[in-house]
Amino acid sequence: MSQQNLEALDVGAIREEYPILQREFNVASETQRADGEAVDNGEQLVYLDNAATTQTPDPVVDAMSDYYREYNANVHRGIHHLSQEASIAYEEAHDRVADFIGADGREEIVFTKNTTEAENLVAYSWGLNELGAGDEIVLTEMEHHASLVTWQQIGKRTGADVKYVRVTDEGRLDMDHASEIITDDTAMVSAVHVSNTLGTVNPVTDLVDIAHDHDALAFIDGAQAVPNRPVDVAAIDADFYAFSGHKMAGPTGIGALYGKREILEEMQPYLYGGDMITKVTFEDSTWNELPWKFEAGTPQIAEAVGLVAAIDYLEDIGMERIEAHEEELARYAYEQLDAEPGIEIYGPEPGPERGGLVGFNLESVHAHDLASIMNDHAVAIRAGDHCTQPLHDKLGVAASARASFYIYNTKEEVDKLVAAIDDARELFA
Repeated sequence: MSQQNLEALDVGAIREEYPILQREFNVASETQRADGEAVDNGEQLVYLDNAATTQTPDPVVDAMSDYYREYNANVHRGIHHLSQEASIAYEEAHDRVADFIGADGREEIVFTKNTTEAENLVAYSWGLNELGAGDEIVLTEMEHHASLVTWQQIGKRTGADVKYVRVTDEGRLDMDHASEIITDDTAMVSAVHVSNTLGTVNPVTDLVDIAHDHDALAFIDGAQAVPNRPVDVAAIDADFYAFSGHKMAGPTGIGALYGKREILEEMQPYLYGGDMITKVTFEDSTWNELPWKFEAGTPQIAEAVGLVAAIDYLEDIGMERIEAHEEELARYAYEQLDAEPGIEIYGPEPGPERGGLVGFNLESVHAHDLASIMNDHAVAIRAGDHCTQPLHDKLGVAASARASFYIYNTKEEVDKLVAAIDDARELFA
C-alpha cells in the first residue's frame, strides 16, 4: 500500500495517552524578557526532541507497573511462581523483538542498555578478537559517535585502518565512493540506517551487499529507523542490527542487538558474571547458550516488559502509518522552514530519503541560543552537535538545531516552532 493511501493517524486520540504532553509552562514575551517582569502565561508543551528520546504512553507505563506490582522477581534463578512468571515474560520479550524486526528467533536477540552498548558489544567481542593490522573498518561520515568513536578506538587498539564513506553536498551517502573504499581488506562496515542529524535514510541493503561482496560483515545502527518504519533484518541481510527502546515509545535503559546466530555463536562474551555461564570451576568457565551468554547479571526485566508493550502499541498503530505521518510532518516542516529568511537546512529534500527530523540553523543565531528561545515558547528542540561532531565539521558549523517528530506531533506544533523562530530572529536582529 502506498503512503498516500494509508489511513491518517488519529493524533488527538494518541496524544491522550501521553499525559506529559498536557503540561504547560510559563513563557516570556520579548517585552517581559527585556523588562525582567514575572511571567504567568502558560503554553502547552510542544515536544520536538523525539530523535533524542520519545515520550512514553500510558500502556507502556502500565505494563511496567504491572510487573513491579504483580510478578517482580529475578529471572532464571528461582523455582517459585514469581520467578517463573518473570522468566517467561523476559524470555518471551526476546521472541517478540525477534518477530518485530524479522529475526530468526530469540537466539539472535541480545538485550543491551541501548544502541551504544550494542555497538560496543560487537566491537569488543568480535572486533578485538578478529581485527588486526591490514584490516579495514569502513564507516560513514554521518555516523553517530556510538559507532564512530567505538570503531575508531577499536581500530587504534587492533591496528585496523578506519575509512569513511563520503557524504554528498545533498546530505546523501556517496555510494560510488562506498564501492571504492570497501575492498577485500574490509572486515567490518558499520553504517547508520537513518542519520540523526541529516535525517537521511541510507540505502543500507545496498551497503550490506557491497560489504558481503568483499566477505566483510555489516553492522547497521537502527536507532532512528526501528521507531518509525518497518524494519526487516533478514531482508536487509545485516550481520548485526541495533536499536534503543527509549526512541520508540519504550523505556530508557534497554536496547536490542540483533546478530546472525552463526556469528554470535562464534563470538566470545565481554561481560562476565551470573547467568551467562553453564559451568564454573576454580580453573575455568563455559558459556551459556544464546542469547544469555551475552546478558551477564540481573537483566533489564521491567524494561523488557516495557519494550514489548511499546512494540505492541506501535504495531497496533501500524508502522507504515507511523512512517507516513513522520514523512508528512518532516515535509511540512522543511517547506515552512525553507520559506523563512536566513534558515539553512541540512540533509536531503523531503521524500522517502528523509526521515522525521529537520536539522537547521538560523543566520547569526547560535543553535544553543535558538533552543533557549524555543524553550521560552515551551517548544522543546535539540541543539548541539547531536553526537556527530565530525559531520558538523564537514558541514562547517559548530552546532545545529534539530526538530524531530513522532506519532503525537502535529502541523500546528510545527507552526509554533516557526513562530518561535520568528521571535528569535527579531530578538537577535
